[in-house]
Amino acid sequence: MEFRTFVFYFLAVILVYAGLRVVTLKNPVHAALHLILAFFSACGVWILLGAEFLAIALILVYVGAVMVLFLFVVMLLNVDLDRLREGFWSYLPLGSIVALLVVAEMGLVLFYVYSGVPESAVPPAGAGYSNVRELGRLLFTEYVYPFELVSAVLLVGIVAAVALTLRGKRKTKSVSPSQQVFVKARDRVRLVRMPAEKGD
Repeated sequence: MEFRTFVFYFLAVILVYAGLRVVTLKNPVHAALHLILAFFSACGVWILLGAEFLAIALILVYVGAVMVLFLFVVMLLNVDLDRLREGFWSYLPLGSIVALLVVAEMGLVLFYVYSGVPESAVPPAGAGYSNVRELGRLLFTEYVYPFELVSAVLLVGIVAAVALTLRGKRKTKSVSPSQQVFVKARDRVRLVRMPAEKGD
């Protein structure tokens, strides 16, 4: 077994283990930490495939920003886990269908890989090859519409996350600044003239 193959299988085992722990752990903080481990393992696999830019982008964007933000949100917010588990069985049929589709896609990919396409059929990259330039060219020429569609899906996800975390109107004693601007002096203080009374 070559060293590259050994590294691939090593990273793949860690990636599968981390992915399973993400969906089986009850503590959301531990699940988020295992998801970070899964991202690092996927980064190693992408480096083996020669996609260094995607690997570094995964580390900087997902691990460095998204997962850290998610981890802080999980740690700081008061997440009611019992309430989240109440609707688990109602989403089980849809989740099972999605899981079967993912398994079918993975099976098709494995069948395609092991059905007679050798590794030498992939042409090696030249000395002046830049995967960053090629990725940018493909994103903004052939895949510009899917790229914009993904941005719209992410925007919908952000709006949905804000809507889910909004827990009604908070009863605070704050005053609207627009009301404070139009307040006049006579509305704040009113002088009342009262007759003077002599005491005994």
